[in-house]
Amino acid sequence: MRANRPTIITTAAALLLAGTAGAWAQEPGSTVEADPRLETRTYTFEETGVEVPYALFVPSSYDSSRAWPLIVGLHGFGRPYDWIMSYEGYVDMAERDGYILVTPKGYHPRAWYGSRGPGIPALRGADDDPAELPANLGALAEQDVMNVLHRVTEEFSVDPDRVYLWGHSMGGAGTYHLAARYPNVWAALGVAAPAPSVSPDQLASFRHIPILVLQGDQDRAVPVARTREWVARMRELGMEHVYIEIEGGDHSAFINADRGMVSKLYSFFDIVRKTQRPETD
Repeated sequence: MRANRPTIITTAAALLLAGTAGAWAQEPGSTVEADPRLETRTYTFEETGVEVPYALFVPSSYDSSRAWPLIVGLHGFGRPYDWIMSYEGYVDMAERDGYILVTPKGYHPRAWYGSRGPGIPALRGADDDPAELPANLGALAEQDVMNVLHRVTEEFSVDPDRVYLWGHSMGGAGTYHLAARYPNVWAALGVAAPAPSVSPDQLASFRHIPILVLQGDQDRAVPVARTREWVARMRELGMEHVYIEIEGGDHSAFINADRGMVSKLYSFFDIVRKTQRPETD
């Protein structure tokens, strides 16, 4: 990690920057069936009639008499809807700290959550025939996330001041996009190796939302220079942010196989609330 690179405006800087592990391993598997604490849900997407899945975790201590924090996690390009649930320690820490977790599909595993426009994005390496996909695939991908969020907040006692959004790679681009589209929903954001296709000027529309940025300096999919550019814009805008750049970090294992890095996400969300923060128009 290069501690001289981050600009840190939160009081949790020391906590988040301490004790980063350097364990690089193979990418984890991704099946809800592998962890009995997880549940696959489906719902019918009203506009298309398609059954869309999402993965859900509710801590064993859940009690509807109080409000609980919720983390919405967005997977990377082509990954299954439950992929993030398999990240090292991700569910364990939610059980320990009392977080509800949900991971939407985004309607299609390569639809970019609408971050590349409301139409059909480039489906690099996919078997799909674009002619058979909905013309508004990007819009459907965005709406799926918000549909799932609505379903979870309707069913469970969720603290509206503690609804968090984060994503990895394509999911990071989706996090930026959904923060810009719904800036008054999220208490805080997290991105790991984010892959946006737009200008960092997008940040201005949600500059009031604190954000944690994680990036490996050896990432061959998302060049570190691109993430540094976005972080520089955060600094210019006066955004509350923590930037952690991992020396030797790649695109995937630096977050999905490193329990210490996952813990930084929880440490950040643990201290950030939406309460007393001005909303934006």
